[in-house]
Amino acid sequence: MAQTDGRKGEIIQMASKLFRERGYSAVSMRDLAAGIGVKAASLYNHISSKQEILSSIIISIAERFTEGMNAIVSKKVSVKNKLEEMIDHHIQVMIDNPDGIACLNNDWVHLKEPELTYFLDMRNGYEENLRKILKEGIKSKEIKQVNVEVMLFSMLSTLRTLHLLHEKKKGIKTDNLKNEVKQILLTGIMN
Repeated sequence: MAQTDGRKGEIIQMASKLFRERGYSAVSMRDLAAGIGVKAASLYNHISSKQEILSSIIISIAERFTEGMNAIVSKKVSVKNKLEEMIDHHIQVMIDNPDGIACLNNDWVHLKEPELTYFLDMRNGYEENLRKILKEGIKSKEIKQVNVEVMLFSMLSTLRTLHLLHEKKKGIKTDNLKNEVKQILLTGIMN
């Protein structure tokens, strides 16, 4: 999540935690206020709505994913290196903000326009960039001739839900997690 200082940052951080625990719909402004120890009315000095908080959480993470993927896809390196960097980047974003990742995965459906379309465009662009990398790998024979959509779905399903494992197994070191996920996801597709 983009760094937001002060009270607004505190509100967003608490909201991420509560949205992860209960879901966006189940969290009220009173819940947020109680979580940070203020009256609900005083929240509006820092934010305009619960929707603004949700948008701030999801859009900042989606932009981080998009910026990282755009940088990776344009590199002049092997497909294996691109895939390894993509996996590392995805895991690092999750490590940096597991509550926000859970919110992005579960609560994006509550976004309103124009943020919803903006988010969906970023998500679709991210998937298309991964699809390009996989197709490039098949063409260069770095990747086995396997259905691109199955590879894409398998990789993204694992990466999108990795926060659940990370939450349960807090002792896993980041570098070990990155290396093991890369080994598991790439072993079956690389030539």
